[in-house]
Amino acid sequence: MASNFSLPADYWKNLQITQQDVESLHTHLFELETPLTAHDLAVVFVSTRIKAERDAQAKLRQAGGKTYFPKEKYFEGDELVFPALDWQPGKVTAVRQGVNPDIESFEVITVSMKDGAQRMFASGLAEHVLNDENAAAAEDEGLDSEVILHEFGTDIEKKLEAAFEHDEGLVKIAGRWFPRGLLVDVNEGNLNLAEAVLDMAQGEPQPVSVLLKDVELPSGVNPKLAEFSMNYALQSDGRFDEVGPAGQVLWCLRRLEPDGVREVPAFLRYSKIDYDPTALLDSMKKLEAQLDDELSESDAVEHKDVKEVTISLIYPHLRAGTLPLSARTRILFPTAYEAPRVRFSLVDAKSGLKIPGWIVRENHYVFGLREWYKSHQLMPGSLIAVRRGQKPGEVIIEAKTQKSAKDWIRTLIVGADGGLVFAMLKQPITAEFNDRMAIYVSDFKVLDPLWEKKRPFEELVISMMRELTKLTPQGHVHAQELYAAMNLVRRVPPAPLFALLASQSRFVHVGDLHFRLESENELA
Repeated sequence: MASNFSLPADYWKNLQITQQDVESLHTHLFELETPLTAHDLAVVFVSTRIKAERDAQAKLRQAGGKTYFPKEKYFEGDELVFPALDWQPGKVTAVRQGVNPDIESFEVITVSMKDGAQRMFASGLAEHVLNDENAAAAEDEGLDSEVILHEFGTDIEKKLEAAFEHDEGLVKIAGRWFPRGLLVDVNEGNLNLAEAVLDMAQGEPQPVSVLLKDVELPSGVNPKLAEFSMNYALQSDGRFDEVGPAGQVLWCLRRLEPDGVREVPAFLRYSKIDYDPTALLDSMKKLEAQLDDELSESDAVEHKDVKEVTISLIYPHLRAGTLPLSARTRILFPTAYEAPRVRFSLVDAKSGLKIPGWIVRENHYVFGLREWYKSHQLMPGSLIAVRRGQKPGEVIIEAKTQKSAKDWIRTLIVGADGGLVFAMLKQPITAEFNDRMAIYVSDFKVLDPLWEKKRPFEELVISMMRELTKLTPQGHVHAQELYAAMNLVRRVPPAPLFALLASQSRFVHVGDLHFRLESENELA
């Protein structure tokens, strides 16, 4: 029996979550007594919505009378609806005995249809395909839950999350939702014990299962419920920080986290520079995407199939002991449902050494490499390979090191007056580098006073460019070289710098993103 049930083509696209939907999912969580993600609840929601819409439509159609099934007996005057005829209504006008030697006793009813036609149907017929009531509720084309979730699942999850956020009866931890009314009471004493356990761990994140060994909650409580309740209590207390990657809940004391995790390192702090994005040349946008600057606002799409990225270190990251989380690199690192900071392990590709790493998601950087950089004697422009680890929660890093040897390289010299001079000098090189971004600095600390000066942006660009152009007979500098040099004294993302070069007539583009100053007299 065809049900002919359908929903508008834009039904799921224009879906609105109602209070009845939320209450239905409340009931599901109460009965299950298990925290669920928005994805889990979306599966329940879609199937529940389809059933509700089907029932509502069937109820509306059946308002015209009883549903016709061949097995039932009917009498003159009965009003029926016929699912196989697109729920057309009709009225029984006559009943007679049926005659068929192959079939036991049955009746034939004459029905006057709504369109005026007279039709005959079997009645009291025990065996017939249309007697299967489940056939009327069979899945219709376009109403397969898996297909719907595949196409609209992400939007549905977002709408559910938004509805749940405004519902005080639900609480969320690590991407999972649960009714507040089922939470086990966790008191201040329990939280103090949890703090003591984490203190003893000396900053090493711990799962809630470890904390519960020393924090005694009421006996007989569902273990999953106890863990969720403890997680929620910890989340609500400012002393604790949830730092687990997606799929894990790990706790750390906020005060034991490194300074560079709790606050953005000074060398990564960016004072916004206004610029016109439309001024950027296509070649500049392409270069910006290759520079892996975490401050870039480009529309670059994450590449899910990326397995390795080689990063050219700029001075701010080298000095802060960090790596950028760019559109290309972030896919290689663990993420989290909610946690703004994620603890994981960086693994040296050559030695196997594991380094505690921190992903600071809100500021788009990875912290924890300061000592590792020092041990490899890296300089601005050194190349670092980053690739997926063999285990969850691990990322492999490799410095492209080589036997130390002296080579000619762009070298920064800082005068007693704070003036900058670039010269090509022989320096000890310990790792492979990007030719355009490599700058040897003998002592990083001599640059600290320059970071505090905060010279006007355009003035600093002109000054830096004037010095760099002295290194080439042509008197020009590549935009990438200027970007690397600017970041020696101020945190500058590519776009504002490139836009300035493209929009100001004093910077003359001589081809292939090389620029020269128009006139020294005008700049004096």
